[in-house]
Amino acid sequence: MSARPYIVGNWKMHGTRAMLSEARAIDRAAERLIKVEVAIAPPFTLIHATRKEAELIAIGAQDCHPADGGAHTGDISAAMAKDAGATFTIVGHSERRANHGETDALVKEKAHAVLDAGMTAIVCVGETEAERDAGKAQDVVSGQLQGSLPTGDDVADKVTVAYEPVWAIGTGRTPTPDDIAAMHSHIRSKLVEIYGEAGSEVRILYGGSVNPDNAAELLAADEVGGALVGGASLTAESFLGIIVAAAERAD
Repeated sequence: MSARPYIVGNWKMHGTRAMLSEARAIDRAAERLIKVEVAIAPPFTLIHATRKEAELIAIGAQDCHPADGGAHTGDISAAMAKDAGATFTIVGHSERRANHGETDALVKEKAHAVLDAGMTAIVCVGETEAERDAGKAQDVVSGQLQGSLPTGDDVADKVTVAYEPVWAIGTGRTPTPDDIAAMHSHIRSKLVEIYGEAGSEVRILYGGSVNPDNAAELLAADEVGGALVGGASLTAESFLGIIVAAAERAD
């Protein structure tokens, strides 16, 4: 597994073909910033086009259905995402859990589908503000990890975990670096518990209102192996600010 910082842009439900110019600019910059592994997860409609325009960075999907195919109108299978050009898929994002009622069990099914399709999975976990205020943040995240992560032989090297405190996503609020380090260290201990020694090598990304101004501080926290970036990944200018901060951290 690469030890380079992993910076992933999640475009969510944003993007038409006009945004391909942003992907091209990010791709060109990535050629110079080789100390960072860069990826973008555009909407399904842009995966193929983005793959053709951006050859150096990884292109992924934001979700998938757990089945290989069938009568699932409006859904996309992991195999379809891969066929379009994706090499990874995000599963269990808090917006999927909250807006679509996704359970840990469903997220685990999706993660296995991603691996079975020959891609890697980014599995998202994170607590709500109420859960944090109640002192249950670590318990909630532990339960999500236990219930959502794929299991089996040689699985750990195909998995990345993204910690995204729900209350920080798109709000402009972020936990302190100490809070982030404490949670990432807790996640690390759970990964080792689940995967054994291989769990010590799984990258843990931080996601939650990451931007060029706070990226350096957040990426410096213990056990932070990169970032899952939302709104700040929609333009090359802002996303590259985060990638540069990661590159400087890697020096």
